[in-house]
Amino acid sequence: MVVGAGVGYWLWREYQRRSMLPDGIVSGNGRIESIQVDVAAKYAGRISRIFAREGDLVKTGQVLAKMDTEEMEAELAKDKAKVAEAEEAENQVKAEIVQRESELKYQNQLYDRNRALLARSVISREEMEQTHSKRDVAVAALDATKAKLQTSRRSIEAAAAEVKRIQTQIVDSTLTSPVEGRVLYKLAEEREVLAAGGKVLTLINLGDIYMEIFLPSRQAARVEIGADARIVLDAAPQYAARAKVSFVSPEAQFTPKQVETQSERDKLMFRIKLQVPQELVLPYIEKIKTGVRGVGYIKLDEATPWPEKLERRFPMPEPTKPTNAEPATTEPKTPTEPKAEETPVPKT
Repeated sequence: MVVGAGVGYWLWREYQRRSMLPDGIVSGNGRIESIQVDVAAKYAGRISRIFAREGDLVKTGQVLAKMDTEEMEAELAKDKAKVAEAEEAENQVKAEIVQRESELKYQNQLYDRNRALLARSVISREEMEQTHSKRDVAVAALDATKAKLQTSRRSIEAAAAEVKRIQTQIVDSTLTSPVEGRVLYKLAEEREVLAAGGKVLTLINLGDIYMEIFLPSRQAARVEIGADARIVLDAAPQYAARAKVSFVSPEAQFTPKQVETQSERDKLMFRIKLQVPQELVLPYIEKIKTGVRGVGYIKLDEATPWPEKLERRFPMPEPTKPTNAEPATTEPKTPTEPKAEETPVPKT
């Protein structure tokens, strides 16, 4: 009897809600959802520290965990030594080039002198040919030494690239939050060894808040991307939050999980996504919770005005009071607050 009475009341309330909407506005049940983001290790290794716990609110770029980098740092030191060794080899080759250039200069001078002496028959042709041969040897020696210089420079570049690779791995071993959100799951513990891609934490992106509702085909066909929408939460039915239609599924489905009445189960339903603008979410970032159920409303006709109950905005959250550890300044700054009509949905 109690269950039957509860179902009857829910059906009556649903009927009342839908029957009171203007013709240009439709609604559907849904719940607040957000994108989940995994914080994972890029390379295999041991977790050194984890700085976040489940439920913590984190900022974009905040350090959440660190992997052990002792082995990488040892490799980095070895590769830096290789760079220094290659640079020393380059300096030696440069000194050898100077020596070879000096030798070639001498052989050129000797060649020019002997050619003049040969013209006056002071030296024999055999001596002249020996001078010519020595000059050619000096040219070849200089070319070979210059080739060694290019090899040394390539060795330096290869060693420097290896240093940069290890440095990048060390930087990537500090795991930071890619979004502003809340820690949903802690999936690993300190000193645990992870494979490449092993997950440490799962976050919910509180900057990407939306509600999904389901509408029958005759209504979904009239919904436009970017259409104005409202979200009302069961926990705070006296307020409505602004939203926009960001997605209309091209495929229909039966019995969506949010639909609970038999009449709606018999229809083809299309998934509609109502996105809450990020700038409206940020003032309530500490209070937002996913999974809160409610009702989404979509305006099919721009000429249809919103009912007065769907124009009541959530009140601005109270400013955080300073603690003893963080005393208020003598000239506190006035926080910049968005207008009341641009406030998002707080999750309770």
